[in-house]
Amino acid sequence: MTGTDRARVILRWLLAAAYLFVGYVHLRSPGGFIPIVPDWVPYPRETVLLTGVCEIAGAIGLMTRRFRYAAGIGLAAYAVCVYPANIKHAMEGVTVSGVQLGWAYHAPRLAFQPVIVWWALFAGGITRWPFGGKDTAP
Repeated sequence: MTGTDRARVILRWLLAAAYLFVGYVHLRSPGGFIPIVPDWVPYPRETVLLTGVCEIAGAIGLMTRRFRYAAGIGLAAYAVCVYPANIKHAMEGVTVSGVQLGWAYHAPRLAFQPVIVWWALFAGGITRWPFGGKDTAP
């Protein structure tokens, strides 16, 4: 196993754990996320619950060889799809659970979103970029 392969395994476990946890939080406390759902999204509560299910399914998929590739693509697409909620959260200064986060949180969060997209693609074995070489996707 190469260093890149080891990094992929570690990053896969970290991403799966993060999505599993956040998915659980979405299902346990959907009301905390509803304020950041853009107004043009129908059925905000159901959307938040569905995002929780998607996060958990993606996390489980990443950890299975059979579904890893699809989960990587799905979680990358998911990260793109939820970006408008992150933008609304930042631009409108939405208070969530009584907490208003400032730009010290939002700026890095918004800037990091493309890294999360890459991370899902890397963890799912879709890309080796920027490491190059033949993909063995452990």
